[in-house]
Amino acid sequence: MELLGVRPGGFWVDGTVGAGGHAAEMLRRSAPDGRLLGCDRDGEALRVAAETLAPFGPRARLVQADYRELPDLLDAAPNGMLLDLGVSSMQLDRPERGFGLKTDGPLDMRMDQRGGMTAADVVNRLPEGELADIIYRYGEERASRRIARRIVEARRRAPLRTTVELAEIVRSAARRPRGWKLDPATLTFQALRIHVNRELEGLGETFASLAQRLAPGGRLAVIAFHSLEDREVKHAFRSLSATGFRLLTRKPLRPGEDEVRRNPRARSARLRAIEREAA
Repeated sequence: MELLGVRPGGFWVDGTVGAGGHAAEMLRRSAPDGRLLGCDRDGEALRVAAETLAPFGPRARLVQADYRELPDLLDAAPNGMLLDLGVSSMQLDRPERGFGLKTDGPLDMRMDQRGGMTAADVVNRLPEGELADIIYRYGEERASRRIARRIVEARRRAPLRTTVELAEIVRSAARRPRGWKLDPATLTFQALRIHVNRELEGLGETFASLAQRLAPGGRLAVIAFHSLEDREVKHAFRSLSATGFRLLTRKPLRPGEDEVRRNPRARSARLRAIEREAA
């Protein structure tokens, strides 16, 4: 909130509104007449956000859309925009969404469930080489070829249907050194989720486009959760810093030990922000 510079009045945007936590704080700080546009690909998340933001009445407007569609949704120049990238806790905690690898659910992983391919489509239909490339590119998984081979062997016997089934196959192929803390299936699940939702598609161009829509003195803040996302943010912000924008974070801000203790999922968060120079 401090990096966004939220203050009374103004127009604010939460491009990944989720359950509405960030949006509610933006509305509180912009009272009495600040307004907010919140969007999310996930219709279920929007229903929760609508309940969270109901006390703010018409000051909040919610739209089901990918944040990459924001340039076409803005009716004014925002004073601040926030993007909290990646999967949400709400999605991870609901087995029926298929994002988690420790609770059994269907291999879905779609943030927008109105259509498109599922994770089951990917693991059951793609050629072994293409599957290995996805796991390596989006998961930075060194054992990608061995994992893809094991998945193909398993699907020859029967199509893969559930998250637990896939996680067990990946664990059997992804060897890890002693002391490794992450579940061995984590990187593969990350890769499949990114591919299914096209999460890295056009990111740099989107950041540049959104930054250009800011009001003079307006700010764009982005929270990334893995190196692939953060790299896109870093490069886009560096390019913008040469064209009328000021970097507010030379290095990404990371959560402290106390925050990670309270919220372990925050451990990999990286926050960067940029400001459009005043006219």
